[in-house]
Amino acid sequence: MGATEGCRGEAGRRARLTHSLFLSTVASEGLVTLQEELLRITLPGFTGKFKIKPFGRGSYLFHSPKIHSCKLLSSALTPLPGQGLSLTISDSFIRAQSEWKARKLVKLQGSLDVDVKGITISVNLVLGSEPSGRPTINASSCSSHIKDVEVYVSGDLGWLLNIFHDQIESKFRRVLESKICEMIQKSVASDLQPYLQTLPVTTEIDSFAGVDYRLMEAPRATAQMLEVMFKGEIFNRDHYSPVTFLAPVMSLPEEHSRMVYFAVSDYVFNTASQVYHEAGYLNFTITDDMVPFGSSIRLTTKSFRPFAPRLARLYPNMNLELQGAMASAPFLNLSPGNLSLAPQMEIEGFVLLPSSVREPVFRLGVATNVSATLTFNTSRITGALKPGKVQVELKESKVGVFNVELLEGLLNYLILSTLYPKVNEKLAEGFPLPLLKHIQLYEPVLEIHKDFVFLGANVQYMRV
Repeated sequence: MGATEGCRGEAGRRARLTHSLFLSTVASEGLVTLQEELLRITLPGFTGKFKIKPFGRGSYLFHSPKIHSCKLLSSALTPLPGQGLSLTISDSFIRAQSEWKARKLVKLQGSLDVDVKGITISVNLVLGSEPSGRPTINASSCSSHIKDVEVYVSGDLGWLLNIFHDQIESKFRRVLESKICEMIQKSVASDLQPYLQTLPVTTEIDSFAGVDYRLMEAPRATAQMLEVMFKGEIFNRDHYSPVTFLAPVMSLPEEHSRMVYFAVSDYVFNTASQVYHEAGYLNFTITDDMVPFGSSIRLTTKSFRPFAPRLARLYPNMNLELQGAMASAPFLNLSPGNLSLAPQMEIEGFVLLPSSVREPVFRLGVATNVSATLTFNTSRITGALKPGKVQVELKESKVGVFNVELLEGLLNYLILSTLYPKVNEKLAEGFPLPLLKHIQLYEPVLEIHKDFVFLGANVQYMRV
């Protein structure tokens, strides 16, 4: 994950797994799983022959060997540049038991206790991605080494087999070293690969929109970090339309105080704006029943007398309705420490006639600057808008002269009291981050940079 520059148009979101503590956490969780798998290993029995005076020739069989305890004490998970990850397990031990039978003149039997010490395991894990955008992992190589095997044979003439402990220990070493790597290969395929695929490809935001989290390429590893490139595009779940703009180049800070970082470009937020705008979700209507109770200004022709005197004369004692639409999708602008939008709206005013017909009477152009805030919690990004003052331009009037200055004050009040609370209620729901199952983030931090938001957090795995 060494490159700090993303290719333009490739992805809207980048995740960085940077901190040694993160990899240590992953390695520790992996040890728990491998210990459980080791206890389930089925070891094959083995046979041998002996020749010793004065007993002559004989044979022995060790059968039903079972591992009854193990401890993997030390592990290290490090980036493997150009491939993925390297896992090393050391300073570990296993205890096993078996039954034995020996045959000479008579049939003898007893038990076998084995202490396996100084186990070292090295595994290279190659990371990739499927055409669907899901991550893949496989163990490209595995080696295990056992420093010391001690065998204790008990039972009738157990002392006899103890004479051949070097032969027995050598056979047990070869069997166990082979079984360890076989178990790890199986565990990667049956446990780790399915777990990685809990990383979402698409995630629902609401009944209308979702987030496309497919991987744009295989995760990239350098000597210091692992980097994952997500598409990070908001889309209409019923009708997909291509995005007409590109993701920006992101120059990421070299910050390593948290285990994981998400670089979320303005592309993510602006695809949301485009999708909701194209579907008409950003259109709005303001009616008199939406004006706060007790307000001295109502959406009626009578209240509009100071703004347009002729309106009240032509349409006495009638309600008004304002219908607004964005001239274009309002894009979020990100600069260091600042988030803002500059939406351009068109608002059309209608008189609600007694026949329930809407009579258009004026059309306004409205511009404003809006500041935004983002919040990053353990799983979601949420937001809120803080409105700026609106500027109004009278584009058309069918009722003569308008006092635009007074109208600006009215629209500021109406938009602040009716429109923004609904928008902020929706933004408070936010959208989810791409997280593996059972992963929880804590101690989140958020920084705003040019064209992207940089989110950092520590990680813990919630075992079930």
